[in-house]
Amino acid sequence: MFPLFYLEKCSSTNDEILYFVKENRLPSAIYTFNQINGRGQYGNTWKTNKDRNLAYSIALKVRDFQISGSLFNFRTASILRDFIAKLTKNSVETKWPNDIIINGKKVSGMLIEKQKIDGEDYYIAGIGINVLQTDFSGLPKAGSILTQTQQRFDLEDFTAKLHTHFCASFQNELSAEDILEDFNENLFRKNQISVFERNGVRQNGIIKYADENGFLWIELEKDGLQKFNNKEIELLY
Repeated sequence: MFPLFYLEKCSSTNDEILYFVKENRLPSAIYTFNQINGRGQYGNTWKTNKDRNLAYSIALKVRDFQISGSLFNFRTASILRDFIAKLTKNSVETKWPNDIIINGKKVSGMLIEKQKIDGEDYYIAGIGINVLQTDFSGLPKAGSILTQTQQRFDLEDFTAKLHTHFCASFQNELSAEDILEDFNENLFRKNQISVFERNGVRQNGIIKYADENGFLWIELEKDGLQKFNNKEIELLY
């Protein structure tokens, strides 16, 4: 199992983990319950309350995975979804490309970056999970495992189980077909009529599937079947 290190406080686990990889020269993971400057995708921030939520990052060598970066993203999201579903015994879905949804609320987000450390390419997978937080004022789409399942978990035990699950899951190689099948099987709002906004215009559409290049295919009411990259279209829910 990869080493796991605890930080009492840090700015961003995705930034801090670089130092641990350089020191140990092997895949590593770190976590904190007090991340003060978490980063999300496309410059967004991930704000968490102290001692209520988990910030976790794991660094893995790119050469150990014979899949594209897009498929690594889907694989990582599916591993996280699987962990939360098994732990809570609840229905858990993945909102493309990698948000985790329980009962219509986002409980976890992910930021995957590629970094070169001492000449070696690494995937840095940063994960933020709302575990115990209950106040989401001003964040209507957000929730936590506690608010969505009424289950309360000890943060240390939760983290240990998460790390064990990630380490074990990444040892199992999956084909591109299996990764896509798993991801699409649990895709949020798949095959349901939803409202989308594109360039300020709203229309109905149906999510069909995500493909091996990371695109989401949507059958739009007016424009037909089209593929989209992240931020090119917004799902309203």
